Amino acid sequence: MQSRLFYVKDILKMAFPIMLGNLGFIMIGVGDVIVAGRHSTNTLAAISLATAITNCLMMFGIGILASISSVLSNYRGEKKDAKTYFYPSLKFAMILAFITMCMILSCIPLIDKIGFEPKLVPIIKDYFFITAFASFGGYLHCMVKEFLQAHEVVIFPNVLTIFCIFLNLGLNILFVFGCGIIPEMGAIGLAISSLIVRYFMGIVLLIYTLIKFRVGSNKDCTYFKDLLKVGVPASFAIMIEFIAFNIVSVVMGRVSGIYAAAHNILTTLTSVTFMIPFAFAVSTSVKVGYSNGKKDYSTLKNYAWTGLSMCAVVMSLASIIIALCPNFLISLFTNDSDLIKVCVPILAVVCYFQVFDGLQVALSGIFRGMKNTTVVMITNLISYWFISFPIGYYLGIKLNMNLMGFWLGIIIAAVFLCSTMIICLVRKFNKLS
Repeated sequence: MQSRLFYVKDILKMAFPIMLGNLGFIMIGVGDVIVAGRHSTNTLAAISLATAITNCLMMFGIGILASISSVLSNYRGEKKDAKTYFYPSLKFAMILAFITMCMILSCIPLIDKIGFEPKLVPIIKDYFFITAFASFGGYLHCMVKEFLQAHEVVIFPNVLTIFCIFLNLGLNILFVFGCGIIPEMGAIGLAISSLIVRYFMGIVLLIYTLIKFRVGSNKDCTYFKDLLKVGVPASFAIMIEFIAFNIVSVVMGRVSGIYAAAHNILTTLTSVTFMIPFAFAVSTSVKVGYSNGKKDYSTLKNYAWTGLSMCAVVMSLASIIIALCPNFLISLFTNDSDLIKVCVPILAVVCYFQVFDGLQVALSGIFRGMKNTTVVMITNLISYWFISFPIGYYLGIKLNMNLMGFWLGIIIAAVFLCSTMIICLVRKFNKLS
């Protein structure tokens, strides 16, 4: 019988590099927001609205690809040769990328009809067009990273992400503000920079994997069925939450671009802290998946409860930090006094949300490792679309609380989501006894 400290150390051993890489990945997005905010509030508002839609579409494929590490870790527990599923995974990722590209391109004609401020529409449409072709690089990177995580290879992929923070920031400054023969391109420069960085990360990680592993091309068609069985509900769960957050940008963007910019800053800030429990959740998911494949349910439960506790502690500390220095944190993104006045009061709500956000990602990781993601999809659907958005819309639009109203709806939904998922998990564990 292993001590609780053993499980903490084992999760941390895998999670720490993932944590750094995830923070690096978010810092790439933070770099976009900071550079956009320094360029102009209009630039920040335009990319806030554009990414609110494109990221939702991109999340569809990324959510499915996230099932690769869970499925392959289960295969490893079952003593299957998981390395032979590399090329099927690659094929799967490229098909999803093509579908996503078509979805993004097909949305461009609809932008004129949404009701955004006219001055932002041309910028948003150009951003959409460039982002559509970045799908292949982004999905390649996601697929290879998930494959490596299934084999608990996490250092190189995440060191690469850290390097790309600086690459992306340099390209952002170069293309957004211009230098020498390169003209000032504003928001379009951000899209070009993201495209270059996504392909760079994907290709480098692909080369690394081909050198490190003797990969194969397994003809087992049940692999695709397993990916879809685990990935589709998980993907819908991610999209449900993602769309719920980003629809706030769209709705508030129709009121004023400053609210869309404020929501982008707040979600970017929460995304930075979210990457720590997300790393714990990924590590826990792989450990739970391996134990599930071996049918070692005692070890599975220990990893699950340990990972859940670690996420709760970390996000409680993050909430305290945010509560202590709200003005400083917002000022990192913008020097617009009106924008700061909108953001700072809402951070009080964000502090409470952080804890439940950490719990829900840990719970999702546990269910994914157990190949039971339907419960995650259903609880996310109820929480964000039957609780969060209706309450947020009523408070924000009907009672004129604006962005604060929507965030109050989000925290209520998060409490319901975590409570429901914990009840489902306890019932599932009782059946495994």
